[in-house]
Amino acid sequence: MGRLVFSFAFSLLLLVAASTASAARIVEHTFNVQNLTLNRLCNRHVITAVNDSLPGPAIQAREGDTVIVHVVNKSPYNLTIHWHGIFQMLSGWADGPDMVTQCPIRPGTNYTYRFKIIRQEGTVWWHAHISMLRATVYGALIIRPRAGYSYPFPKPYREVPILLGEWWNANVVDIDNQAIALGAGPNISDAYTINGLPEMYKLKVKQGKTYLLRIINAAVENHLFYKIADHKMTVVAIDASYTNPFVTDVVAISPGQTVDVLLTANQPVGSYYMAARPYSAAVGLPIDNTTTRGVIVYDSAPSSKVPLMPVLPLFNDTPTAHKFFTNLTSLVSWPFWDPVPLKVDNEMFVTVGMALDACPPNTTCLGLINGTRFSASMNNESFVLPTNLSMLQAFFFNVGGVYTTDFPAKPPIEFDYTNLAINNNLPMLFAPKGTKVTKLKFNSTVEMVLQNIAILGKENHPMHLHGFSFYVLAQGFGNYNPATDRRKFNLINPQFRNTIAVPFGGWAVIRFVANNPGVWFMHCHIEAHLPMGMATAFVVENGPTPETTLPPPPADLPTC
Repeated sequence: MGRLVFSFAFSLLLLVAASTASAARIVEHTFNVQNLTLNRLCNRHVITAVNDSLPGPAIQAREGDTVIVHVVNKSPYNLTIHWHGIFQMLSGWADGPDMVTQCPIRPGTNYTYRFKIIRQEGTVWWHAHISMLRATVYGALIIRPRAGYSYPFPKPYREVPILLGEWWNANVVDIDNQAIALGAGPNISDAYTINGLPEMYKLKVKQGKTYLLRIINAAVENHLFYKIADHKMTVVAIDASYTNPFVTDVVAISPGQTVDVLLTANQPVGSYYMAARPYSAAVGLPIDNTTTRGVIVYDSAPSSKVPLMPVLPLFNDTPTAHKFFTNLTSLVSWPFWDPVPLKVDNEMFVTVGMALDACPPNTTCLGLINGTRFSASMNNESFVLPTNLSMLQAFFFNVGGVYTTDFPAKPPIEFDYTNLAINNNLPMLFAPKGTKVTKLKFNSTVEMVLQNIAILGKENHPMHLHGFSFYVLAQGFGNYNPATDRRKFNLINPQFRNTIAVPFGGWAVIRFVANNPGVWFMHCHIEAHLPMGMATAFVVENGPTPETTLPPPPADLPTC
């Protein structure tokens, strides 16, 4: 009898082990980063790319999987890779932002990123996080439910990544270096792309079938509108978090964001353009106002018929963009949904916007005022990355002098934030440079009001937080007013995302739980604004147990 019980117990143990093994896997890739010659816009051009492809390879994983990516830098540039939207629970060494969590991978060297995907499903992406290399070094990271689990919507016939990007007929690193040297914004792109093509990406569909489009805005500088002629789309997820179904004929998507939509091929057999063009309400700001097109072709559609073109919103159609952004709500029946924390430990009011900086001696700069260059700030602090040691190394090894923990929780001066008259006050246009962060207790809750300011003009800033997703409690226009705007907070099913498009000349309120020790970057995802200083970071202290303590760095972590 005892032998029978032992045999049964052992068999049960094997069954549990096998079930666990099937639920979580190791997904391993090698990324060879090197030069690639492509023909685009009637030009032959050399870019930096991963595995000779643009976009780079899509990583297919399931929730619970461990991802290992060996990055071999055969390019002529320093390089890091950021896994945009991945929580990196206790794996901050793999997050990737240059000089925040690691020193760069030098040409001719390599580094292996290792991280586990925990409590996330949907679409995120990966991209270079140094200079403007993410214009061509990027790809999708698709997270499906664990084996045996399903989507909270009917299984689609097919899943299709739609990566929206930008293309320059020039070397993007040279463009970035020139902009920094002159203290100006980078040259605008020559075209937008869909899956690496200015025109003409083709998607073949079967009538009556439903497709899951995983839309990623990989553009370096621009918010985008995306539309498909004569078709509705149903939003089912954003930034790897499920939403209540939202039917729309247009998607507004900011740099860094992802939107998953269901598209049913329910129109007459034919061909239909999908198209994307910029959304930019800033007055006087030069933009690439071109339109990129792909085409959806139904089976048996006559090749001679001209595809229908969607009517896209005007490039400055803020009401359409705001309607899309504010109609998104979370699916609270999803097992990984956590209710909004009601107790707030850290309240912050943070202005985001442009600024000016004095031009270095013996240098010509192209700021708005002679002797100045463009800058950017958060709470009038213009962020500067360290140069000799990453911030995460400084945190782990308790090295001083790399950053200070005195980032202000509110702006130094209160003013009429969205009134353009502020530009008549010259001293207000300048922001001091520094590497200031906010120190947080483990598991504390942070509420942050992000307030756009009108210094050097109103804009719409896409703010991205590494290491966490956050609840978007409310958003609106003008100056945030706590007396009236707190009544608008959605504390039941707010959208949950990692990048928020702070409305044009307006504000947004976000809330998150600092449950992951390490150093976590927050910055504008418009590439030009990052080196200008529109960034800060959170240093989250270790928790009370080994399971809540950041482990040591990997042996192959690059050195500066």
